[in-house]
Amino acid sequence: MSDKKTALSRQAESIIKNLEKRNMEGHYFDTSSACVEAILASIPSGSIIGWGGSESIKECGLMDAVHGGSYELIDRSAAKTPEEARQIYARTVLADYFLMSANAITLDGELINIDGNGNRVACLIQGPSHVIIVAGMNKIVPDVDSGVARVRNTACPANAIRLGRNLPCAATGVCHDCYSPECFCCQIVVTRRSMHPGRIQVYLVGEELGY
Repeated sequence: MSDKKTALSRQAESIIKNLEKRNMEGHYFDTSSACVEAILASIPSGSIIGWGGSESIKECGLMDAVHGGSYELIDRSAAKTPEEARQIYARTVLADYFLMSANAITLDGELINIDGNGNRVACLIQGPSHVIIVAGMNKIVPDVDSGVARVRNTACPANAIRLGRNLPCAATGVCHDCYSPECFCCQIVVTRRSMHPGRIQVYLVGEELGY
């Protein structure tokens, strides 16, 4: 194992201990493939699975794996009308498992997310029986303030470009704290603690994943 990988694993160990204090469970894997294998082993066959928009769960291979597995998937992309989207969201709230990433995670074990419509953070907070979060170690930050800054100036501009949004951050690569009609920085949620022990499972990966 390289010195960098060793340092990442030791940092992850510290974060996992802090997650435990907050009623969340943490896991660390050197590679995405090992992480995905462990997640699939934890989800019973036939489980109902929903997910929030996340490049991390795509990049690590988890989405392809669950599509090829024996699960009932709630396809959020299948909605053709706002009413269909609302119905799909209602089903997602009652899913057995909800898959997502976090925009940032502090060394002290707090989760930081910025959302537009709020469906992703809503399911993190309440609803699905289990929440599985996959995050590369590139998303680790010292504290909440630096986490919010990371999301605004790293994740959000990249997402704005990916989604083709007409936003100042897409044009400059940095946050302008805008109120644009297309702005998706609407909800800033810091998960300090989970009310339900073990409901939130955080899978840290010693790779760069997502934005």
